[in-house]
Amino acid sequence: MANFSFDVVSEYDKAEMNNVFDQTQREITSRYDFKGTPAAVEWLSGEKTGLKIIGNGDWQIDAILDIVRKKLAARDQSQKVLDTTAEIVESNLKASKDVPFKQGLDQEKAKKITSLLREKFPKVKAQIQGDTVRITSNSKNDLQAVMQLLRQQDFDFPLNFTNYR
Repeated sequence: MANFSFDVVSEYDKAEMNNVFDQTQREITSRYDFKGTPAAVEWLSGEKTGLKIIGNGDWQIDAILDIVRKKLAARDQSQKVLDTTAEIVESNLKASKDVPFKQGLDQEKAKKITSLLREKFPKVKAQIQGDTVRITSNSKNDLQAVMQLLRQQDFDFPLNFTNYR
């Protein structure tokens, strides 16, 4: 009997995030309600691990965040990758907000996934391996059902499936 497996990871597609960033910048420059304002979006660091959103006030930052979310949805990316918990910082008639991207499964998140699978699919084996969860089974149908179940769950972090075998 052959063993089939795949890995559950929490990461984002850097190329898609680049596209989202470019499209957001283009929309900000073309919108009439942002003309003459400090509205902008910048990379958080050289490694492009998040966005820095700059605007007149919290309403403008919310509007830019809305644009980013729409661009993510249009490119089939999860909005859960955005960590919007940081506070808005206001200074010199400008407001800014750092929005880092969530990446990696910590132990707590991985345990949520494995306990859910133990409860719903007792025949499927789930192992935590660092920041990934390896799921193995003798049946491809079981693995597809696991993927379907994980997609339906409302986790507060994005899930991706890789390394199919």
